[in-house]
Amino acid sequence: MNQKSSADPMAAARERMVQTQLVARGISDPKVLYAMQKVPRHLFVEEALQNQAYGDFPLPIGEQQTISQPYIVAFMTEALQLTGVEKVLEIGTGCGYQAAILAELAPEVYSIERVYSLVSRARRILESLRYFNVKIKVGDGTLGWPEEAPFDAIIVTAAAPGIPKPLLDQLAMGGRLIIPVGDRQIQSLDLVRKTPKGLQHDYRGGCRFVKLIGNYGWQK
Repeated sequence: MNQKSSADPMAAARERMVQTQLVARGISDPKVLYAMQKVPRHLFVEEALQNQAYGDFPLPIGEQQTISQPYIVAFMTEALQLTGVEKVLEIGTGCGYQAAILAELAPEVYSIERVYSLVSRARRILESLRYFNVKIKVGDGTLGWPEEAPFDAIIVTAAAPGIPKPLLDQLAMGGRLIIPVGDRQIQSLDLVRKTPKGLQHDYRGGCRFVKLIGNYGWQK
């Protein structure tokens, strides 16, 4: 939804990332592939790590947090099945990269991060890239953003022992939520759809995320 300069020295690295890490592993939604190829991931990490930004692994972003492996970002985003009209909530802004991907796919993105220094940096990067459809606040992500609910899609980028009830309450009927659930060592991505008959769960494989801190997640 936002166009950046075509003069990009990392464009070839992004293309390789998309083809070798995403397409080769089954990511097929053209909108997701377009977003992953367009968003300059290297700008969301420290300058010293920019030459590693398109590698097949997570990277540290400070405050004991990480930017997820590109494949995981694409996989979780594709699972939300965004069509371009949704209102999306992200729990765990981190460096802002996932929010930028979502901003390419949805007109409204709301993101919550508990670490102020990360919020400040993410805002600066997103604004510099003209992602003005992203709103970020500092807070307990496990409580959601009730003033802006309901959300058509919710993505949680940190692991919890279970799904925080406020997030389920704020999910619109027919909406989708994806979250890593499990203990500190073994987690699985749970894709939840809210239907008139109840919640439908689809477990999408193992994963490893930093822990979600808050009233409904792990405590420090």
